[in-house]
Parts: sequence; structure tokens; C-alpha cells
Amino acid sequence: MSNVVKSGGDAPNNATTSNTFAQSVESQAQIADAARESSPDVGENEALNIYRLVPVAAPDDPRWDNSPNQGEIVVAARTSGDARIVASARELDFMEVDAAPAEDVSTRNASAFRDDKLYTVIEISHGRRDVQRGILEGEVSLDVIYPVQG
Repeated sequence: MSNVVKSGGDAPNNATTSNTFAQSVESQAQIADAARESSPDVGENEALNIYRLVPVAAPDDPRWDNSPNQGEIVVAARTSGDARIVASARELDFMEVDAAPAEDVSTRNASAFRDDKLYTVIEISHGRRDVQRGILEGEVSLDVIYPVQG
């Protein structure tokens, strides 16, 4: 039983939305990425934007304890959200080393790049077709997982 209430209008409230599945830019990009496995032509000459990811939290912010500050980086990506994904993909994941906290558990979402309180994303160029999706400037350290660190 739904506790949703509707005010105004004559249409019944069935607690559904008119949104359609897999129509967002991110969903379409994921579908294209999956298709790339079978065809190298998918994504060729794709219009990408250039984004700068800039740390905005104070150096003593406790959020940096979870994931280290990597400094500024510049990436080519589809959207600002995709820019965060591109940056975080360069970091190691628990799934890639012998440090997994549990089977099938990823630490990708714990990246500082995905935290809007730690990093902001600034678009610096739009609709470029002369770049590949990925990191263009800056260094992303791989040793963000404690067992990998010295």
C-alpha cells in the first residue's frame, strides 16, 4: 500500500512516474560502453567535454581520511558525473588487489573524486571531438588502498 498523496488534478495517483528507463546520458553511455566490447567503432568521434576536477575541502577536512587528495586533474568526459567516474577509474579498487573486504564489494564509490564536498567539477571546454575519454592532465596515484601503501 502506498502512502503517496496527490493534490490537484483528476488523474489517479498510482505512485508511478513518466520517466523512461535508460534514456539519461549516463545510461546511454553505459550502453555504448557495453557495445564497444563487440565493436571498436562505438564511441568514435564522440563529442566530449573537458572538465577540471579541483579539490575544494580544507586540507584538514576529515573526509580526506577516506581517500587522499590527488590535486587538480583535467579529464575528457561526457558529463560532469562522468568526469568523476573517469578520474576515479584510475585509482585501484579493492577488487583489483588481495585486500577485498568481502567478495564482490567495490570501493570505487569511495573515491575522493566522487565526493562533491571534496572535489568540484568545472567545465572548461564543450563538444570536443579531438580528444579521447580519459585523463588529459594531472597524476592520479594508484596507491589509495592502505594494504598497497608502503
